[in-house]
Amino acid sequence: MAHDDIFSALADPTRRQLLQSLRAESRSVGSLVESLGVSQPTVSKHLKVLREAGLVSMRADGQRRYYALELPTFTSLQEWLEAFVPPAPALVLVPAGVEQDASHSEVSHQATAAAQQLGRSVGRGLEQVTGRAQDFLERLPKPKFGRKR
Repeated sequence: MAHDDIFSALADPTRRQLLQSLRAESRSVGSLVESLGVSQPTVSKHLKVLREAGLVSMRADGQRRYYALELPTFTSLQEWLEAFVPPAPALVLVPAGVEQDASHSEVSHQATAAAQQLGRSVGRGLEQVTGRAQDFLERLPKPKFGRKR
């Protein structure tokens, strides 16, 4: 997948509005012109960019052109973005009742403190990344299962 093309296509607010308009179902160019309140040539220009990026597909029905989301592209993009969310840190648990000697206890205390600091740091980073990813993903169309194109 050409991520540069996709992100360039998503950078324009009019194209994002077009994608939002296509979330529920495929729509004709005329319907998209009405809902966005922009000219037909402008809508067509933006749809071409979205189609070339693989975000939408077009089908002709007589004189009308209907556009729909290309859900596999969005799924692939989502999988790619999820690779940037760090995994949860591994925890080492000591079962209750297991005795530790004093030196092991000190090392364990230091390790626990370090793990807590790391956990806080990772947690903050994860909140930021997750927040950004969630904002991005919320702007993406939701697939409607059982829908025919």
